[in-house]
Amino acid sequence: MAAYILRRLLLMIPTLFGILLLNFVVIQLAPGGPVEQTIAHLQGIGVGATSRIGAGPQSDTAAAPDSSNGSGYRGAQGLRPELIAQIEQMYGFDKPAHERFFKMLKDYLSFDFGRSFFSDKTVVELIIEKMPVSISIGLWTTLLTYLISVPLGIRKAVRDGSTFDVWTSSMVIIGYAIPNFLFAILLIVVFAGGTYLEWFPLRGLTSPGFDEMSLGEQIGDYFWHISLPVFASVVGSFATLTMLTKNAFLDEIHKQYVLTARAKGLSESGVLYGHVFRNAMLLIIAGMPAALIGIFFTGSMLIEVIFSLDGLGLLGYEAVINRDYPVIFGTLYIFTLIGLIMKLISDLTYTFVDPRIDFESREV
Repeated sequence: MAAYILRRLLLMIPTLFGILLLNFVVIQLAPGGPVEQTIAHLQGIGVGATSRIGAGPQSDTAAAPDSSNGSGYRGAQGLRPELIAQIEQMYGFDKPAHERFFKMLKDYLSFDFGRSFFSDKTVVELIIEKMPVSISIGLWTTLLTYLISVPLGIRKAVRDGSTFDVWTSSMVIIGYAIPNFLFAILLIVVFAGGTYLEWFPLRGLTSPGFDEMSLGEQIGDYFWHISLPVFASVVGSFATLTMLTKNAFLDEIHKQYVLTARAKGLSESGVLYGHVFRNAMLLIIAGMPAALIGIFFTGSMLIEVIFSLDGLGLLGYEAVINRDYPVIFGTLYIFTLIGLIMKLISDLTYTFVDPRIDFESREV
């Protein structure tokens, strides 16, 4: 097992390198970098993703490059070349792309992710600041998803083809068909004062004056605010896990060892939870790391934007919009590393659930 763990850890190095390199190339090709953002702010014009000038002619003369300063940036008219060079140096764009990439890798080896271009905080400080919101959504979403999906999937497998199975399958399909962000908008319209009821708050994780509340009031206020975001996330997550659980148990229920266990006189619950459960849950455990990463870091982005929750999803969205490269690549590195580690943990969990699995004889 130690040799397998070592191989997996070594494999993370080229994986991280490839992911960072691919995203670095894509980001460099995207128009509207931080230099253009700063120029636009200095000129008092809107900041957009198309602020970098191309080689073709422009219909707007005010947006054409100023040949007098030779900057090659849209909207740079009237700015001294020395100022443009100072802005480029401030963001590190006075160096070639390959030098910036390898310097970034060198800094990341010591977990130095730099400072945000626009918030005057380090990337680590921003992640720590935004983490509690995403953890709140991800923790409750994951907990409720598994508490609902696993028992429901087992029940559907046991009563396969019954009226209960048909009706719950209809509900699962509807939940799967509606994107979580669309369901979140529907919840706001119905329950958060959008059109009908005003039972829940529209935005934020706590109410004003939260620090002055008693402990019981703080707990109640927290769950009052988190209810709609978590409900919207659960609806989009439980459908896949429910059907995965059902199919995994159905596949095991019809195997020969189950028939043998029943022939020996074991009860249905003894067969189900003493034999089938351990084998069927292997597939569920295999998908747990991806589910956790998706719920914690990516799946909550639109939910955070819609409900104005200042978490990691909103941080990543704003970083892309503002071309905040240190935040983009710092969070990408951290989340990718966490995902790879979680995948390794999931493989090790296999051996805990079923000791018959041997990774020593398996190639990575």
